Amino acid sequence: MVRPGEKIPIDGIVREGQSSLDTTALTGESVPRDVEEGMQVVSGCINLSGTLKIETTKEFGESTASKILEMVENAGARKSRSEHFISRFARVYTPVVCGLALLLAVGAPLVSLAVSGEAHAAQWVYRALTFLVISCPCALVISIPLSFFAGIGGASNAGVLVKGSVFLEELSRVRTMVFDKTGTLTEGVFEVTQIIPAEGMSETKLLELAALAESYSNHPISISLRKAAGSAGLEMKTGRVADVQEESGHGVRAFVDGVPVAAGNAGLMEALHIEYEKCDLPGTIVYVASGSEYLGCIVISDKLKKTSAAAIRALGDLNVRTVMLTGDRRSAAEQTAGELGISSFYAELLPGDKVDQMEKLIREQSSGAKTAFVGDGINDAPVLSRADVGIAMGALGSDAAIEAADVVLMDDDPLKCSKAIRIAKKVMRIVYENIWFAIGVKVLCLILGAAGIANMWAAIFADVGVMVIAVLNAIRALYVKNV
Repeated sequence: MVRPGEKIPIDGIVREGQSSLDTTALTGESVPRDVEEGMQVVSGCINLSGTLKIETTKEFGESTASKILEMVENAGARKSRSEHFISRFARVYTPVVCGLALLLAVGAPLVSLAVSGEAHAAQWVYRALTFLVISCPCALVISIPLSFFAGIGGASNAGVLVKGSVFLEELSRVRTMVFDKTGTLTEGVFEVTQIIPAEGMSETKLLELAALAESYSNHPISISLRKAAGSAGLEMKTGRVADVQEESGHGVRAFVDGVPVAAGNAGLMEALHIEYEKCDLPGTIVYVASGSEYLGCIVISDKLKKTSAAAIRALGDLNVRTVMLTGDRRSAAEQTAGELGISSFYAELLPGDKVDQMEKLIREQSSGAKTAFVGDGINDAPVLSRADVGIAMGALGSDAAIEAADVVLMDDDPLKCSKAIRIAKKVMRIVYENIWFAIGVKVLCLILGAAGIANMWAAIFADVGVMVIAVLNAIRALYVKNV
């Protein structure tokens, strides 16, 4: 038995009752899902209205919520991690330069002795010591990690938390950015977006009747109607409402100022045998009627974040392809993708479907290119783990999503995705500058030192001087304000 407000603990089939389920945690769909006898329900959904008697069909270990946790673990295990250049370089570089210095100190005097009869041991030992000082990899060992640390510090100052230097490296190579819809590109809350009155009815009166009829309901749609009525300055006295009857899965019927009013979906209109004008606009449609007279309809949909459109444009400027994966209905997904200019989208996806789709997107990438995913709900945790770079919304995102992600946006602003990529590109540019500068100067000085042209002062510059210059260059990664 699952009562209103309780979470469905195990997958099963409804045997008694009707209700609306909040499936946001699983599918990301903002509109509650209506269920009735004979329909299948999954664990993790929250029962919003009626009491349900459910016959369980799976053990807990096989339930949807349990499988999500398992997918997070498996996806994380499959995720590859690139190894830093400096680690690979040091394994070869250190023994090579030590061997060359030994050859200069021991081998060169022997050769000189065999050729000219004089070893000049002191001269060659001095050159070998100069060679060792020049070859010291301090500039690489210090400046490269410092570049990453400075980049991470600068990014965190901009509200972008990066969980490690390896994710900065992969973020700089992102060529496809995949977004969840609800709570990521949208606010995740309902809002009245359009009022379409029938002939002879005003928009204000239609909204007033619908809001009053829904005044005793805690359904998200009802709350959005009352909020819109309040914003319009309408008087919402519940004393004007009587005999409220909630039709589970369909809407409500009530008497407003003594006049019968019905507000709900198309199913309610058909059940009351009321002729109505079908509305095909994307979003949730609330039809309103009085007695047998159709009064009009109200469109309620999720509100886009203010910066979502700018975020998609900014990614386009970086030549990053944008894709949207959502558990929401296709019509709502199509509207959102069209308004924001997202190149492609996939709708009505469960968490496992999102992971499968992410696998396909990763396989489609060219060599070296990376795919990032941006999400906020527990349903996004598996795909966040599977993506090359997982980006979570930190202010309102779920703990599971934040834990699974590699990058966290602390203010839930999708525009920060492009900023994070620009920061990563700047950091990697500084890293490569330091690598080529340090190696270039050292190789040149090593050749000059071995030939006896560069003295110990040049060696000290090649060691300490190059390190100081590289460190100063690395500190530039801290400054990301205008990136």
